[in-house]
Amino acid sequence: MGEFARCPDEAVKAAEAVCGPVVLSGITDRRGSAVWKGTGVLATVAIKAGYGEGEEITARESAVLDQLPGCTVTAGRYDRGVWYVTPWLEGPSTWDVFKPIRKGDGGREYALASAVHLCRAVADLHAGGWVHSDLQPAHGVHTDHGVRLLDLSWAWSPSFPPSPVFQGGITHLLSPELAAAVESGERPVRATVESDVHALAGTLWTCITGRWPLDYDAAGLGPDIGPSARRAAIATRTVPLCSDETWPALQAPLRDVLRAPAEHRPTAPELATVLAEL
Repeated sequence: MGEFARCPDEAVKAAEAVCGPVVLSGITDRRGSAVWKGTGVLATVAIKAGYGEGEEITARESAVLDQLPGCTVTAGRYDRGVWYVTPWLEGPSTWDVFKPIRKGDGGREYALASAVHLCRAVADLHAGGWVHSDLQPAHGVHTDHGVRLLDLSWAWSPSFPPSPVFQGGITHLLSPELAAAVESGERPVRATVESDVHALAGTLWTCITGRWPLDYDAAGLGPDIGPSARRAAIATRTVPLCSDETWPALQAPLRDVLRAPAEHRPTAPELATVLAEL
């Protein structure tokens, strides 16, 4: 494993303007994007730096955050790339919320309420004219003030066009129509609110079962198959859903979403209502 990237001095100064002297904890550093938690006596912040292949993507995420209501971001450049500072979001991810479910230790009431809250957070994003484009199990943080969405690098709106280098996000949660769009070669690829809802249902399914929704083995797609071939199979709907029954009552409406064509999927608020009624 390589050495963790150096936190830009400029970013540290911006963090200390909010927090006072900070103690930095490295969180992740991969594909040209590093994140630190900066803890001070006055506040706690997240610092993200993009360098190399991650520079443009990090700059784009900073620009998205700057346009979203309720978000506070300070950004700048340093000798290796770009950085931004934003308040730290305290709380478990959706993946962490569902850990007791995957272990069979109960906790269904809290998990179900959290699933509804995640749906409503996505609904709020859509209501503001934005598409997330890459919802995943770790991209929702369940704070005391509601769910906040992370990793908005690929988000777009009518006033902020999609990135020309967007490849559909994580392959395992792609809707068939988005997989087809990626494989068509047309750029930019535009995720939609419908493809977001597909990824939302897939995210919750994965959090429940600990497995991606699609049964690649049943489709004869081994672990050595490349992402392009996997997307092509998803686009043609030749990969069935897994038969896992960890939580049948909650998985049933999610299965309906994952099987539905785009025009028949519920909206995020409609999915929230369905889950709330459980």
